[in-house]
Amino acid sequence: MRAWGARRVGVAVMPLLLASACSNAIVPAGIDRGAPPPQRPRAAQSSPVSPSATRYTPGVKLGTPATPMPATPAAAAPADATSAVAAGWVAGPSIASLPIDAAAAQRALAAFRLSCASLQKRVDATGLTQGADWAPACVAAGQAGDALGFFRQQFETVQIADGRAFATGYYEPEIRGSRTRRAGYETPIYGVPRDLVEVDLTLFATDLAGRKIRGRVEGNRFVPYFDRTEIENGALAGKAPVIAYAADPVELFFLQVQGSGRLHLPDGGVMRIGYASQNGRAYTGIGALMRDRGLVQPGQASMQGIMAYLRAKPAEGQALMRENKSYVFFRELTGPGPLGAMGVPVTANGSVAADPRFVPLGAPVFLSLDRAEASGLWVAQDTGGAIKGANRFDTFWGAGEDARAFAGGLTARGTAFLLVPRGTLAKLGNGRAPAWP
Repeated sequence: MRAWGARRVGVAVMPLLLASACSNAIVPAGIDRGAPPPQRPRAAQSSPVSPSATRYTPGVKLGTPATPMPATPAAAAPADATSAVAAGWVAGPSIASLPIDAAAAQRALAAFRLSCASLQKRVDATGLTQGADWAPACVAAGQAGDALGFFRQQFETVQIADGRAFATGYYEPEIRGSRTRRAGYETPIYGVPRDLVEVDLTLFATDLAGRKIRGRVEGNRFVPYFDRTEIENGALAGKAPVIAYAADPVELFFLQVQGSGRLHLPDGGVMRIGYASQNGRAYTGIGALMRDRGLVQPGQASMQGIMAYLRAKPAEGQALMRENKSYVFFRELTGPGPLGAMGVPVTANGSVAADPRFVPLGAPVFLSLDRAEASGLWVAQDTGGAIKGANRFDTFWGAGEDARAFAGGLTARGTAFLLVPRGTLAKLGNGRAPAWP
């Protein structure tokens, strides 16, 4: 689970059909007597870019079609691969041959500078590099004036396994909230429970290095922590601080998926909240469940389309959301943010979430995708409960209506090339991925 959470939030695209007096209802009762939330303009509509997108969801920007660069022929990552080296690798193209624009290079350089301190201290689970390998690039980054020249001089590219990339989008949600419970703001936003225990399994077995679990102590047993249903039914009463209250449980659910966001308060102020911890339960994407069950039509499985279904069918919607047993706990953010898994602010159109077993956190990544807006140079500064496996990425788009509209509908495929310090490929020696026959 990234310092954020795991993915995205969306715009309501259907009328609210049903209200409920229950404080945990999909559509809570009550009318706020304070200031209304800021008005959001309707997102500009765009044409579908895939033949399968036979329906259009209002509020979604699907992006401009593009043709990805071809990958070097290589085998797909083995299903049991737990690192980039185990997945296999081949040398990628020269950085000079990559279509990196100056603005993207400048954003990536700024993000890379923020990551350098942590990048050099972290244990790289990919097997590709060590912290010290990044020192020359980090020194050069502090002095670089020409961003594009910096990346060309300091890095070379590597393709992990077959390089086939799949990318989605996330952003910083903005929802209505209140610091205190009041009419129309009745769904609690919890801080970290006092009885939540995190266990570092590295302390118990070397073959579990890097793995952690969360749970609670019940008598003399360590048991899984309360799941989403139990929490919504009051299991945290007296066990966790309530840092705020949300006006809409559907929006809060997707803010949890994102892991960070902004609460627009009744008095017109803004409270920023960020990921503090999680209940240790596995993340389940309800979009995939809905597609598998035929609950959404082709082209309607975007965040916005999912939210429309949840609002139209409150009882079924609540049951679906509860199938995601993962539950995120928050803290108030008062400094720069939102923060990624490295503890540094993520950059709109510059930061990407990745699986740290396959991409060193802090490393630049070039994505060549079938959506032009998502193609380009990014820096891996975040992780996510749903972002697992080689060449799986989640691109960050910032805050606001445009970010919401684009991130909510983004699914892009193409090719990924990881940027590593010059000399890395020579050090790796013969660890190359087997090529296709």
